[in-house]
Amino acid sequence: MKLFKIFSIALLSIIFAEANITQANNSICRCTPDQACWPNLKEWQEFSKSLTGKLVVPESPIETCKKDIDSETCKADLAKVKNPFYMQSKPGNTESQGWLRAWDAKQSTYAVEVANTQDIVKSINYARNHNLRVVIKGAGHDYLGRSNAPDSLLIWTHNMRDTSYNENFVPEGCDSSQGNPAVTVSAGTRWLEAYTEATTKHNMYVQGGGCTTVGAAGGFPQGGGFGSWSKEFGTGAAGILQATVVTANGKVVVANKCQNPDLFYAIRGGGAGTYGVVSNLTLLAHPLPKYFGVLQGKITAKDDKSYQALIKHFLAFFEKNLNNQNWGEQFKFMPNNTIEIFMTSQGIDEKQAKETWKPLVKWIDANEDYKFDYKYINVPPKDIWNYDYWEKNHPEFVTKNEGTNARPGEYWWSGNTGEVYNYWYTYQSWWLPEKVFEKDDLDNTAKTIYDASRLTTVAFHINKGLAGASEDAITRGKETSTNPTVYDAATLVLMSAGTNDIFGDRNTPKAQKQVQDINKAMSMIKSLAPNAGTYVNEADYFEPNWQQAFWGENYSKLLQIKQKYDPNGLFYCHHCVGSESWQEGGMCRK
Repeated sequence: MKLFKIFSIALLSIIFAEANITQANNSICRCTPDQACWPNLKEWQEFSKSLTGKLVVPESPIETCKKDIDSETCKADLAKVKNPFYMQSKPGNTESQGWLRAWDAKQSTYAVEVANTQDIVKSINYARNHNLRVVIKGAGHDYLGRSNAPDSLLIWTHNMRDTSYNENFVPEGCDSSQGNPAVTVSAGTRWLEAYTEATTKHNMYVQGGGCTTVGAAGGFPQGGGFGSWSKEFGTGAAGILQATVVTANGKVVVANKCQNPDLFYAIRGGGAGTYGVVSNLTLLAHPLPKYFGVLQGKITAKDDKSYQALIKHFLAFFEKNLNNQNWGEQFKFMPNNTIEIFMTSQGIDEKQAKETWKPLVKWIDANEDYKFDYKYINVPPKDIWNYDYWEKNHPEFVTKNEGTNARPGEYWWSGNTGEVYNYWYTYQSWWLPEKVFEKDDLDNTAKTIYDASRLTTVAFHINKGLAGASEDAITRGKETSTNPTVYDAATLVLMSAGTNDIFGDRNTPKAQKQVQDINKAMSMIKSLAPNAGTYVNEADYFEPNWQQAFWGENYSKLLQIKQKYDPNGLFYCHHCVGSESWQEGGMCRK
């Protein structure tokens, strides 16, 4: 009997111990710095000693201005925040200041400047064991604020920027016949560095983003990812051949089509910061096209009536001549009765490119109600990402990084400067399927675009829809978890408003009016294709039916994968897979 009691007590002790561990892992709320469960200073110091990288306390990029807005140090810091390279060089910085009534940039309590995969493992284990909110940031471009949160531990991958080229990369566990040329990028690599490796050094092309400072291994490819020539080369997600991922249990997992294929599926379009921390990605490299070019211009209409006719004619021209694998980028329908055009071409020479636009030019020249000014620029394919070429031949397109510790050849496109440290009033997008531009629907579509343009600028990003794409781009894309509606979409429609003012009142009548106008205009666009969905990386923070809009029929499968690899919800971000189980902010379960 005595032996039975001893055994029973021992068994109960084990049960209660396991229950306590389970309770910690499934706690209703995560620990915050003001609670006893938050690690003490000694524990943080011991954790810091275990790292190859550093444990730091992040600061706001305008911390000095909070103390004295008129100080010289404040003025110096304000001069830096429009440099995207500077904004990425500090763990407390984000590319955007925030979003009206949604989020404001907040610094984590601590950040780990991870130096390698093992630092990521240690950070995940520490956060899990202490029930901490985790944030993951590389370049920090996320519009929806997913890469920052207060009272959290930030895993900052910025300094992991190794790149390498392999002319015959075979994913681990796959047959040797499945080799492809590829570029491997570490977690903090930016697209400029990936392009330098692929294009400048090896005369190859990887499908990334147009912005040079966006991360090549983070939210861009993991959220789908579209670049100027996605209609030819596919999405960023479809280009992923293999990922090394640290999952919530601290294990380092290699995911590709031959091993851990479910995680591989989720990483390719299912959203970043959700299933684990990606330590590196290997991306498919393509032979460099023979020709690249840029067409820039503006069409002006005399009055409202002629502008309505122009919109209809231009949309028909777009559907017939531009919705294919040779063209990418955007045109904007402006409230002042103009269409602004910034298009890129690949695989066709200048003569062929101009021939493409000839029907539109001929129609405009025959009508005195319109004026079309444009220029076409040939770009040597190997120099498409080469700063020296742009600075010498077309300096108006580029801004050199002249900050401290700048590396040779670092630049950003001058047209992107307005987005750096911008505060968004709203930023919304929606796909439009190819069918709405066909003859039977064209009148209604043109009228809707015109009506929306009375309220705000309506931008068509045609490379962010894959109708008209190459067979290869579509075939590889359908293996990913990106919303399947993208393959019917001819374009992604975007509308946005914001301010570069850092200290002023954001919630002004003007800001509220712009939000109302864009909400109304986007409702018009959605009425054309209510179930078309949208691109998760450039979506409305307040998208109501986000699961369906972002991932469509793929969502249920993604949720199952999330529950398999992160059953206790260590990884949380706004409107990410599984986030519906948490209160907004990710600190407490619902």
